Amino acid sequence: MNFLRSFLVSLSAAALALPIALLAQTNVPEKGGERKMDPALVPVEDVPGLPRVVLIGDSISIGYTLPTRELLKGVANVHRIPVNGTSTDVGLKSLDAWLAAKDKATGQDQTWDVIHFNWGLHDLKHWKDGKLDLAGPQVNDLATYERNLRAIVARLKQTHAKLIFATTTPVPEGSAGRVAGDELKYNEVAERIMKEEGIPVDDLHALAASRLAEIQQPQNVHFTEDGSRVLATQVAAMIRTALGK
Repeated sequence: MNFLRSFLVSLSAAALALPIALLAQTNVPEKGGERKMDPALVPVEDVPGLPRVVLIGDSISIGYTLPTRELLKGVANVHRIPVNGTSTDVGLKSLDAWLAAKDKATGQDQTWDVIHFNWGLHDLKHWKDGKLDLAGPQVNDLATYERNLRAIVARLKQTHAKLIFATTTPVPEGSAGRVAGDELKYNEVAERIMKEEGIPVDDLHALAASRLAEIQQPQNVHFTEDGSRVLATQVAAMIRTALGK
């Protein structure tokens, strides 16, 4: 009887531990909210003859990657960077690796036709002791954000791709580690840079702000699946325009 009781206790403990173990394998720390092996992060094979597009951004862009790819099926090969792009300082360090691409058959460097990019939500967030915390400083203040973004634009221009900048989507009241409205200040800086550089702006902030209650999660910068599809519709339209489609 004691053996049976011990066996049942052990079995129950294992059953309780299994979901936790699985969760640990599929989730990543809250720096973007995406899950490991998200289908949006899986590399895609090019369809020969189609222009090459790459999406660069944080977890918001991860959310609209798959619906954008579907909307542009047969129009363009839509790639994305294989990770959450987080902040501009991370972007500066990673751009060369993200932009590198070689043709598997020839080994030759491949070029990008369109680069759709965004940074902002991870620059304006407050971070302390490895987590979102309003008691901590912002990852990058406005001056640093501007300096980094200018350097990023200079690097992206070297690709000779058509560039599109997406504005940072709204920060709702009650969102952890971020202050509602801060994105407006960062977007103002970004839009000024893009105007100076002649880069079209995909105003995802305006699109989302007009229907937040419908498409954004409550007290969270992330969007519902339907919300990501709404964003993708505008992203795909901007890319089509850049491609002359």
